[in-house]
Amino acid sequence: MSEKKSKDQVQEKFDFLNEDLYLKVCGINDSRLRDLESYLAISIIPRGYSLIISGPKDKVDIAIDFFKNLENNYKKRPDKDDFDTFDLNYIIKKENESGWTPSEKIISTIKGKQIYPKTKNQEIFVQSLLKNLVTFGIGPAGTGKTFLSIAVACRLLQNGDIDRLVLTRPAVEAGESLGFLPGDLTQKVDPYLRPIYDALYECIGFERVQVLISLHKIEIAPIAFMRGRTLNNSFIILDEAQNCTLPQLKMFLTRIGKNSRMSLSGDVTQIDLDKGKSGLERALSLLKDTPQIGIVKLEKVDITRHPLVSVIVDKFEGV
Repeated sequence: MSEKKSKDQVQEKFDFLNEDLYLKVCGINDSRLRDLESYLAISIIPRGYSLIISGPKDKVDIAIDFFKNLENNYKKRPDKDDFDTFDLNYIIKKENESGWTPSEKIISTIKGKQIYPKTKNQEIFVQSLLKNLVTFGIGPAGTGKTFLSIAVACRLLQNGDIDRLVLTRPAVEAGESLGFLPGDLTQKVDPYLRPIYDALYECIGFERVQVLISLHKIEIAPIAFMRGRTLNNSFIILDEAQNCTLPQLKMFLTRIGKNSRMSLSGDVTQIDLDKGKSGLERALSLLKDTPQIGIVKLEKVDITRHPLVSVIVDKFEGV
């Protein structure tokens, strides 16, 4: 039902069929509605289990379609409890408008939250990790490259498909010098691997991670210390691959042994090496169309951090 407010301003009412979804959309003290007002460029007033939507007619029409898509998507969600503020932003994207939903969960976290790919490209990345011996995940910050690699690795470790998880990344500082770091090898490398630890803790919990490290089921190995090794029955993750030289990437890739998989993730727009030293793009060119090697490119549309991350990536593009 539409009511004309002014020459180009209209007001419409959207009735939610699912009361639980309505409450999730509104959030505590209607906090999520403020995000939606900003995202959709309209005014929203909650009434009962309905929303009164006001604004320019074209924006209101988009908002009504958005909430229809939201309800349709919510009905098909395998886990309706796994719904957060940022899901509201994904559902309006084209892949969701065409009816895309994840085919299967990756893993249930220590807190019982079920992890699914949130975009079509993320699912392609996950399927490549499960199918291919080596997978490159290339894309901007926030597209889930590291987290999805960790989630798949934890799944394979829990299922007994692999014996250990090997984590590595180049110890290159992002534009600042950290100076001398005290401690043993693991302690020196830990600051560089913090994003990987964060993902591990979310997937299987802090205590479980510590136990697996003590049992050498999870191993932290700086890329400089990988030379000469053959890694069997392992899932090997190289994060920040854009900060590796071509010889380092060659050395890393040739460590793969029997019943092992590798995931290399990187963002070619965030190279912290001196200009011309990164070997990632050259490696991708050399390995293109190689059997058992998957190259998955994630885009800005796949960013699943705060919506502001997409804006930041746009603003810095080309700089």
